[in-house]
Amino acid sequence: MRAESVPNLGLGLGLRSRHFNHILAEQPAVDWFEVISENFMDSHGRPRQVLRQIAERYPVVMHGVSLSIGSTDPLNFDYLKSLKTLAAEVKPAWVSDHLCWTGMLGVNSHDLLPLPLHEESLRHVCIRVRQVQDYLERPLVIENPSTYATFRHSTMPEWEFLTRLTQETGCNLLLDVNNVYVSAFNNDFDPAAYIRALPHDKIVQLHLAGHQNCGNYLIDTHDREVNSSVWQLFKLAYTLTGGSSVLLEWDGNIPDFPVYHAELLKAQQYMAATFEQAGDLPPVASAEQLSTPLHVMVPELRL
Repeated sequence: MRAESVPNLGLGLGLRSRHFNHILAEQPAVDWFEVISENFMDSHGRPRQVLRQIAERYPVVMHGVSLSIGSTDPLNFDYLKSLKTLAAEVKPAWVSDHLCWTGMLGVNSHDLLPLPLHEESLRHVCIRVRQVQDYLERPLVIENPSTYATFRHSTMPEWEFLTRLTQETGCNLLLDVNNVYVSAFNNDFDPAAYIRALPHDKIVQLHLAGHQNCGNYLIDTHDREVNSSVWQLFKLAYTLTGGSSVLLEWDGNIPDFPVYHAELLKAQQYMAATFEQAGDLPPVASAEQLSTPLHVMVPELRL
């Protein structure tokens, strides 16, 4: 079942500037759009004007990449003020960001960097999520990131960390199915077990995207069609959540709108199907099967 008081918006697309004119002129049959918050927060020109027009016609969700909820820097309340102002204007169904940190000492790396997963980092993130929720006056939705290394000092799997985060803060989850698959391949865990272990009633949204297969590791590139194995994993996730809002991301080599939309509509066949047996999922390569294992151990991050 879905989180209480959160609607199932249906099938949505990430809003990209190259599609602005098509959307305004054609008003395509898309259920909703997700916007990258930072692309509009400090813009008062055409992008913000277009967003206002789209928000009048479609439900909108705001998705951020710079909250840096796991950083040791203090929360940036100038950023949060701009975020809250934009939310008041476009009235999103929810506001989301990632379980990550993006910088420190005031420097933004412009990357979604992973956290060590242990009790200390959990307490740290819980405090910051509560502060953000209090300031925004709404539950925050947290997305699982794609990861490429495992911290030596982590003491719990990511699914346990996210579960406890929802329990202690009341936040909801954005389950990025492609990120689960990419992380599972790179860090040698079972992606189906990850999804089964999450609190399904807290998952309000599912992300789909394409990734690049580099042989012995995967990169979350968002620049191509969704991989067939990710579609199968999506079928499991959609079944377990009882039907959450679905969003396709495409950020590189962005195709014309009809191609983009057609890729999203592939989800319908998996949404209609029932997931019967775990054995239907193709296995993910283990570290032993990789020509150069990527199960890299990295030093502790001090919080």
